[in-house]
Amino acid sequence: MEMVIDFPGGARVDAHFGQFTVMTDQPPQAVAPTPFATFLASIGTCAGIYVLGFCQQRGLPTDGIRIVQRMHTDPFSGMVAKIDLEIQVPPTFPERYAPALVRAADLCAVKKHFERPPQFDVYTQITEAVPA
Repeated sequence: MEMVIDFPGGARVDAHFGQFTVMTDQPPQAVAPTPFATFLASIGTCAGIYVLGFCQQRGLPTDGIRIVQRMHTDPFSGMVAKIDLEIQVPPTFPERYAPALVRAADLCAVKKHFERPPQFDVYTQITEAVPA
């Protein structure tokens, strides 16, 4: 997969891939979330995809189900040290599926990449001017 990152103006930085564009921005005049907020949102939404799929495969309604994601920051480094994903279910949700729902969310590919991070190579390449 390849993404093209560009700079459409101000503090905006956008990522383009396939038919999609993910817009990011920085305060104080932000019109989109910051890159880091988008990154963090990918964790909960990825877990949500697995929770949704689990429920759909079993014909379980998803009304009233939501995931609350909480980030805990290390006070010394300022880095996120722990992330909680609390899957909230309504009282009507079958209790016997609760452990399996957690296992489904645990399959999240974003979470797995945290556990086994990729190697990064950052470099420059001189190219011809790209038309606007």
